[in-house]
Amino acid sequence: MHQAFASESELDASSRKVLKRWSKLRECGTTDTDWCDLRQKFPSSAPPNFRQLPFGVQFGPPPKAWVGTEISKPADSMAPTKRRADADKSQRANNGPRPKKARKEDAPSQPKPKKSKPAQNDQKAEDGSGKQPRPSLLSSEEASFPRGGASVLTPLEHKQIKIDAERDVLFENRPPKGQVEDDNTSDRENIGTEAQGEIKQKQRSKKRKRSHLSVTAPEVAPEDNVKIESLSFRKLIPGSVVLGQVAQITPRDIALTLPNNLTGYIPLTSVSDTLNQRIETILARSDEDDLEGANEDDDINLREIFRNGQYLRACVVSNSDEQSVQGLAKSKRRIELTLNPRQTNVEVQASDVTIGSTIQAAVVSIEDRGFIMDLGLKNNSLRGFVPVFELDPSLDPSKVKEGMVWLCLVTGLSSNKKTLQLSANQSRIGNIRKSNFVSDMPKLDNLLPGTAVQMPVTSATATGMCGKIAGLVDATADWVHSGAGTSPDEEAKLAKVGSKIKARIICTFADGENKVLVSLLEHVLSLSQSVAKTGDVVRPPLDILDVSAIVETATVVKVIAKQGLVLGLGNGLYGLAHISRLSDDRVDTLSQTTGLYKLGSSHRARVLGYNSMDAQYILSLEQKIIEQPFLRLEDIRVGQVVQGTVERLIINANGIGGLLVNLADGITALVPELHLADVKLKHPERKFKEGMRLSARVLSIDLDKRSIRLTLKKTLINSGHIWADYTDVSIGSQSSGTLLSLSESGAIVQFFGKVRGFLPISEMSEAYIKNPSDHFHVGQTVHVNVRSVDSENNRMTVSCRDPSTVNAEEDVDDDEAASGTLVDGTVTEITDLHITVQLVGSGRPGILKLGHLNDGTEERDRLALKRIKTGQKLQELLALDKSSKRKLVLLSKKPSLLKAARASRLLSSFQDVQPNQLVEGFVRNITSDGVFVEFAGGLVGLLPKKQLTDEMQKIPEFGFRTDQSIKAWIHRIDHQQERFTLSMKEGEQLKDDPQKVDKNKESAAVGEVMNPVDGHSTSMADFKLGYRTQARITSIKETQLNVQLADKVHGRVDISEIFDKWEDIEDKKKPLARFKRHESIAVKIIGLHNSRTHRFLPISHRQGSNPVFELTAKAASLVSDDADVLTLDKLTVGSSVIAFVNNTTNTHVWTTVSPNVHGRIEALDLSDDVSMLKDLARNFPAGTALMTHVKSIDLPSSRLDLVATRNRNGAGLTISDISEGMILAGQVAKASESALVVRLSTSVVGTVGLTQLADDYSQANLSGYNKNEIIRVCVLGVDSINQKVTLSTRPSKVLSSSLPVTDPHISAVSQLKVNDIVRGFVKHISDKGVFVRLSPNVTAFVRLADLSDAFLKEWKTAFKIDELVRGKVTAIDEALNYVQMSLKASMLDENYVAPLTFDDLQSGQIINGKIRKVEDFGAFIVVDNSRNVSGLCHRSEVAEDRVSDVRTLYEEGDKVKAIVLKVDPEKRRINFGLKASYFQDSNVVEDMPDLTDGEDSGSESGVRLEGASKAGSPGPELDMAEVNKGDESDEEDLEDENAVDVDNEDLEDEDMHAKEATEGLSTSGFNWDGTAADDLAFGQDDTFLGHDDDGKADLHRKRKAPGPGVDRTGDLDSYGPQSADDFERQLLGQPNSSALWIQYMAHYLQLGEASTAREIGERALKTIHQREEEEKANVWIALLNLENTYGDDATLDAVFKRACQYADSQTMHERLASIYIDSGKHQPADDLFQIMTRIKAFSANPALWLNYATFLMTTLHEPARARALLSRAAQSVPEHLHRHLTTRFAALEFTSPAGEPERGRTIFEGLVSTFPKRGDLWDQFVDLEMRHGDVAN
Repeated sequence: MHQAFASESELDASSRKVLKRWSKLRECGTTDTDWCDLRQKFPSSAPPNFRQLPFGVQFGPPPKAWVGTEISKPADSMAPTKRRADADKSQRANNGPRPKKARKEDAPSQPKPKKSKPAQNDQKAEDGSGKQPRPSLLSSEEASFPRGGASVLTPLEHKQIKIDAERDVLFENRPPKGQVEDDNTSDRENIGTEAQGEIKQKQRSKKRKRSHLSVTAPEVAPEDNVKIESLSFRKLIPGSVVLGQVAQITPRDIALTLPNNLTGYIPLTSVSDTLNQRIETILARSDEDDLEGANEDDDINLREIFRNGQYLRACVVSNSDEQSVQGLAKSKRRIELTLNPRQTNVEVQASDVTIGSTIQAAVVSIEDRGFIMDLGLKNNSLRGFVPVFELDPSLDPSKVKEGMVWLCLVTGLSSNKKTLQLSANQSRIGNIRKSNFVSDMPKLDNLLPGTAVQMPVTSATATGMCGKIAGLVDATADWVHSGAGTSPDEEAKLAKVGSKIKARIICTFADGENKVLVSLLEHVLSLSQSVAKTGDVVRPPLDILDVSAIVETATVVKVIAKQGLVLGLGNGLYGLAHISRLSDDRVDTLSQTTGLYKLGSSHRARVLGYNSMDAQYILSLEQKIIEQPFLRLEDIRVGQVVQGTVERLIINANGIGGLLVNLADGITALVPELHLADVKLKHPERKFKEGMRLSARVLSIDLDKRSIRLTLKKTLINSGHIWADYTDVSIGSQSSGTLLSLSESGAIVQFFGKVRGFLPISEMSEAYIKNPSDHFHVGQTVHVNVRSVDSENNRMTVSCRDPSTVNAEEDVDDDEAASGTLVDGTVTEITDLHITVQLVGSGRPGILKLGHLNDGTEERDRLALKRIKTGQKLQELLALDKSSKRKLVLLSKKPSLLKAARASRLLSSFQDVQPNQLVEGFVRNITSDGVFVEFAGGLVGLLPKKQLTDEMQKIPEFGFRTDQSIKAWIHRIDHQQERFTLSMKEGEQLKDDPQKVDKNKESAAVGEVMNPVDGHSTSMADFKLGYRTQARITSIKETQLNVQLADKVHGRVDISEIFDKWEDIEDKKKPLARFKRHESIAVKIIGLHNSRTHRFLPISHRQGSNPVFELTAKAASLVSDDADVLTLDKLTVGSSVIAFVNNTTNTHVWTTVSPNVHGRIEALDLSDDVSMLKDLARNFPAGTALMTHVKSIDLPSSRLDLVATRNRNGAGLTISDISEGMILAGQVAKASESALVVRLSTSVVGTVGLTQLADDYSQANLSGYNKNEIIRVCVLGVDSINQKVTLSTRPSKVLSSSLPVTDPHISAVSQLKVNDIVRGFVKHISDKGVFVRLSPNVTAFVRLADLSDAFLKEWKTAFKIDELVRGKVTAIDEALNYVQMSLKASMLDENYVAPLTFDDLQSGQIINGKIRKVEDFGAFIVVDNSRNVSGLCHRSEVAEDRVSDVRTLYEEGDKVKAIVLKVDPEKRRINFGLKASYFQDSNVVEDMPDLTDGEDSGSESGVRLEGASKAGSPGPELDMAEVNKGDESDEEDLEDENAVDVDNEDLEDEDMHAKEATEGLSTSGFNWDGTAADDLAFGQDDTFLGHDDDGKADLHRKRKAPGPGVDRTGDLDSYGPQSADDFERQLLGQPNSSALWIQYMAHYLQLGEASTAREIGERALKTIHQREEEEKANVWIALLNLENTYGDDATLDAVFKRACQYADSQTMHERLASIYIDSGKHQPADDLFQIMTRIKAFSANPALWLNYATFLMTTLHEPARARALLSRAAQSVPEHLHRHLTTRFAALEFTSPAGEPERGRTIFEGLVSTFPKRGDLWDQFVDLEMRHGDVAN
């Protein structure tokens, strides 16, 4: 029974409103099911009485579900609702709070007061509940007139009325203001307007509504009031469906470009249900620890599932503002999307699907002929199928995986109507033809994004276009997607009103709005990529103008009020600048005619991005954006130095774990803890503060994770070598890195980017390291050099060892030591089992085993070993193999192997093995089953026991021994496993069982080929001369392409057979760089290639079953029928050919012209640029293309000479081609002692003299040139008759004439003038004088009298040939070409003062001197600046009073001022006075000439004693008789002491000395009286000191009769040794005095007798006792100084080696280094320091490292090398000295001019943080800061 309904007056307001809505729905034919659904949504509404209405309208019975007050529904009908509620709770837990209510701007364009709940739509999409599915059109066609009559309303109107009714009930049931809502009402917060509160707020004025409109400011079309609005963030509420294009793919999500500059993100779990199942499976396996057995196909890589540019339909899940963590960055809007077909096709039912519509589907199963697709429809029985031929061409069918999602086109329906035929070909979907677009449809749910439709245009304005789809749905296209976005010309092209156009839907909304957004853009319609056209070239837009680019002139072409500007960027490109991006200040309005941004105005803009859906650049005119260094991570390069601001310090459990540094707006980088400084900081918070500006270098960038890491290590920031990619690394290059991890075998070194290197423990130091952790720590910065690099596999090995200590040839796979080649070597070590050999040329070590010395018995091997000595050179050694691990070459001297190698019969690879071949080898190992025989290249074959003779099988070990020579036949070959067996039974190899032949060999015999690349070759017979086929590249070498024609059919394409013309070569240094592995190319067979001899063979020489074909890939050869290759006889002199570098040496380059023609180019003929010839291997690597001319051809010897210079055209340089002033390249042929011989060509040779080596003669050094070195020379003169060319290497001649010149070039005598001071080199020494070379054409003569101011006894030894001298021109005769010059210092020095002689002194003259000797009777004074002139000051003339002992007043060496009292020319005596009264008499002082140098002029003269006369009073008169009386006993001893020492003023003096010498005792050749050398005795006069007024002697003494000579050896203390005899006498008493021996050596060096000085040094070493080690060491040091100054490198090296052997080696090394530095020889000093650091005994001393570092920093100014020493020193110096060592290195940074105080400050901060209580560290730190740093610090 039905319950009675109340009348209209009894209904409440809510019921009346429902009644009103229901009446409208009844007109639409609403079913009971719809009412049941409506009643379920609003259970609180009382069921109204609808039977009798006041206005008398009868509608029939009410819905059955509304009978009574309760709804009669099945019990399980609420299950879906409960599931939806649970899902909502789960979603809120995962995604956070629900989005805020939609703002009023997002309300539908029509004046509807309410909005539907998008959450409910989502719930329906998830569980499939909601309204009941309509009858499918696929099962039976629907009747044209449904029973009961058709509705007059359209289905869309029917749906809209239903939504409005739901809204009314919703707002009627909202609780009053202030009342707390329950969960059901809180779920409705997303529906409604932005305001909160009562229902009254929904009634607002029209003006208020417009104030809340979105930024897009929709315009209203006047015809039908349809708003044209762009897609916005707020419009995309959850449930909306939009078309997008894949822009970026990361491992976690996909970025989808949406219309109107929006971007959505699709997480990995929102792709498809199938993909989620795969993820769950992988996670389950990981939980079971079974990942090792997982298939690689199970790994999910989104880049394999999606591709950039792919169009997809996506459903909005959420759109919310993301707040960054702790507010470090601005909030960012994020649109969350899903691609799951169950949500993107949520409104689509089986009945909605029509042919031509689009649907999104996911791959659920992969079949042989196609793919089964999940459509996500409610009717799960309906599936889709995509045939293989309907797959997009960009997809490989073999790489399709389950879970992939495609936007598909419905092309048909299967006969059973359960499967839709789909097409995933994006080009077909985009081809808008009649069957590919929807013009009529039975259901409106078919209108989903991606569907192409045809619609009539209802309005078209500058703001967009409107139309109607099927006459039901409004479609709008804004100004961007209508095509009117660029200029008025584009607006004129818009479709006219009433015309029908084709468009593609790009968005539908979930709020029930009867409107869709469409696009008319060409690339959206065709679902293709947007392109930009510049002229006739079509390119991707970002290839023309990339993101972050700055456009200097952007012109305004369109002004959109309240939105922004459209600017023309040139080349037909346009961009949009939003109104908020126009200026740093706020811009409120825009005008087309006025203001800063009017039409036609130009601005500076920056590209922020590119929207591929809108085909438009996104621009900004803000100055802060233009000036911002980076806009995105892609703008930053790895290794770039950047500036940033510290945002905050990261705190972890260990303290400071790193820094966050802000580089630009929105870009924050991380500085890991390991990279905060070069040393570990104990308190980083003290160094780094928030807001601090700092410089850093980019360490790595991860674009997938959008992260960037920096380093603050000064070593890395200042590093000049950045390794960001393995391709940037070359062997031998050096850089700094950070230790990432340590292990027992080595360490991993981190560089920049993803570059990592392995540092083996053997390469960590020259010294032995047991445990790396003892010397290194994680985070330490190390300076390394590359030992090996594999860029393809991203592997690299580095070394901390000094690269100069490692022979560079160890890391190069040189051909000189290739397997099977013959080399020479020098024996370095001999043991009982092997010989160590150093190979000539490469320097690589080799091992020659005992068994490889001979072919005979072991006794013969040992006999041969005895004949070999260390240092002996062994010729023609066979290189068997190279050990890459030990860097050794295995050698052999077996005659049998050498003979086989010379005849090219020695096996070195498996390809050389041929059936029935007799081969020579040696025994490697012996087992019970047979003998293993080894050949070259490590190739090993097995000699089975059964293949030995019967006699051998019975002998122990078959009669063999290891390394014994052996000959055998090839028995069997296994090509598949590359194995072969041998036989010693002759003829046995011919008796193979056919059934045991390898299948591959049998196949080869038949000639079948497997898997040919061209697809149609069937047998080896097809591969004949001239055969055209396809080849697949297997590897790419510098000079050839290795290819594969079929399985086990190989070939090569020589680099000379690839390019037809010079212009075809794009990269001249790497011509083959454009080819890729696995690429297929067209080739033609031209011959065979012998892989063993690397020679070209005709096709008739086919050998073996696996030949290597010689191929050509030239386009001209492929077309031509001619298969011949270029031969030598086809070339002519002068013809042009393209040559490719094959190999380089120091003197020439080998090139390839064709596979069988090779040529040679001399270094001088390679290039006109001399700088390119400095390093041939680097500037002309293998594969380099050269345009050359034929220089000469020698057919008998098959020699071809080429020339690559531009100005020769094949002809060599002749002397007639050379003229004065030309600058040429030359090759050093010989470096003699006086000239450099330079070869200019094969027929022209020139010389460079000493005077033409440098502009500063002191820098002329012939030893700096090496043979075959390429240098730049200038032609000074050409003598065609004598075929001589004079050259110069002066920088002012060959580089720039403006360079400074110290010694100008003298071309003729006329350039010189008298008194010119010039320098030159000694050319010749004759008996009449010395000849000095001033230039190649001018020579000066120096007479004997002009050699020196001093007398030179052995003047010839004072000069050496080629010695640099300086002199003054004294005479010139141009007619005779004669120049005379003088070398005297008095002529050269303007301030020269000649030494005083005896004749220069006069009585009363004041002199300065030194006390030479003090006796009790007086003091002997030597006059300063004299020729050893000396005299006596008697004790009576020392002071005013009597002095009994002069020793109490003066000591030896005291400086005094004296007055000459008497000069006796006859006896050559001088008497001095020191009394003070002599100097206080002004008259005396004025009259006496002052010859002092001013040094002691201010000192007090004389000595005043007690009782002396006052100043100015004359002293007591001297009683000479009393003096003589008191000193009679002394006179005999004073005879020699008072003599004047004059160093042989002239020859007459020398004769006089000889006459006056007193003969004394002579023993063993020595004169004991001291009068025979340079000292002059007193005369025969007996007078002493006193004289009368007339000058006659007043006292006379008779001469004593000659008697025995007096031993005056003790008097040497007064004068010091002055002659060889003096030294010999003193050495008899002091034979162990090194000082005396060194003075003796210096005496002879002053005389110019260096050879005699050497002999003295050798005598000293033999004489000094062995216990006196220090004395001997002093003599060794003196000898080192002597050889450094007067000897050459050979003599110095010989003395140094002996010194190290007999004296302390370390001391000798240190002293020699000091000698080098003092003499300016910095390079030898550097080399010596490097040697010392490699000696373990020396390296433990910290002084060595400090001295070396000081030398590098201060002298060489190479701070980088000095800093690298610290890490090396820390490995060698004991640990307790590390602090001291580090402190001294840090101090160097402050004190050295090349140091960086900031670096030293960083080191000190680390030290004081480690040793905070060390006061000495703090004191030194503060002192350095005050002296050399910053006082504020």
